[in-house]
Amino acid sequence: MTSSTNTYKLRGVNLGGWLLLEKWITPSLFTGLKATDETTYCVELGEAEATRRLHQHWNTFITRDDFAWLKQAGINAVRLPVGHWLFGKDYPYHRSYGQARYPFVEGGLHIVDQAFTWAEEFGLRVVLDLHAAPGCQNGFDNGGILGVCEWHTKEEYMEYTLDVLERLAQRYAHHPSLHGIQALNEPRWDIPTDILKRFTEAAYHRIRCHCPPEKVTFVFHDGFRSFREYAGFLQEPKFQNVAIDIHRYQCFDRADIDLDIFGHIRKSAVDLRNEADEIIQESGYQVYCGEWSLGMNLKVVSLWAEGPFNHALEGMDEFQMSAAYRGYAAAQLLTFEKYAGWFFWTYRTETTPEWNYRDCVEHGFIPDMGKAEQFVAIRSMLEQAKNQAS
Repeated sequence: MTSSTNTYKLRGVNLGGWLLLEKWITPSLFTGLKATDETTYCVELGEAEATRRLHQHWNTFITRDDFAWLKQAGINAVRLPVGHWLFGKDYPYHRSYGQARYPFVEGGLHIVDQAFTWAEEFGLRVVLDLHAAPGCQNGFDNGGILGVCEWHTKEEYMEYTLDVLERLAQRYAHHPSLHGIQALNEPRWDIPTDILKRFTEAAYHRIRCHCPPEKVTFVFHDGFRSFREYAGFLQEPKFQNVAIDIHRYQCFDRADIDLDIFGHIRKSAVDLRNEADEIIQESGYQVYCGEWSLGMNLKVVSLWAEGPFNHALEGMDEFQMSAAYRGYAAAQLLTFEKYAGWFFWTYRTETTPEWNYRDCVEHGFIPDMGKAEQFVAIRSMLEQAKNQAS
């Protein structure tokens, strides 16, 4: 295993839909618009109106009270997705911007600074996640431009991505809450592995110019391919404190869509557990499950996807659905606890509770770890009293 001073287990949530829009997370922001992603949102509204709306969103969607709630609920880390435009108007042009040379709203950097302040106040660790790169690295709305995947086709795009990573590293290197920096979220499966490796190694060196391995974890996503394609890559002793990020959802592949709840639980408790053992034993990396959820209905998150959708919980009454979600959550948590860390996607949505960590806890689908810690403490006190009495 790659050594690290960050040895405690991360139990975290993503702060998705905050500094990088996804229409399904905050549909109210897109009401009346044709926009499908942050790029088309800013282009359609124009600078003044997009600035007004997004500043309002940034200041209200997640606040200090949410960090306080996370601490109370036993969460110890957040993964913070940001876009390549975070540092202002010097990013490369893409044709989707149209006549707007620099369409993205400025001011997000202040929100990141604020998030770090709150994280420090409540003792949370932060993994900075570059979620959208110039030209888009995956064609998803979460990459900034839906239906476009051109990041790897221009050196200008890739070089600017490295510049952003280095600026993030330089700005937050000495912040006590910085746990790690993720080079790039979900580069698409058909981007050649050798291109990803070249970029990722360059990103490692750029970040390490400012963030030593004894303090900050370097994280890279698996690019939707087997960890075995990275055999021998970024390994010790030359490369230190490296984590590979995997995402495990069960609502996108046809085989998963067709599973009933028992199939989902079995996959979580058996198939993914076996996979976890293999990755941990063979990869040589720390491993994070950087995204997972209780979602089983594709239509919720892929607003443009065509059916059929065989939702696993159709026909269940309220009691049965609650039991199903609890079982599904428990099976996933027990498996992902094998890893060095996990991050639920996401903390808050306007849509459905199975993608909303706070709703999942408040509905009882996911254990309130704060209460669990209280239970353990009370049990320990009772055992001590019993021993003293005897």
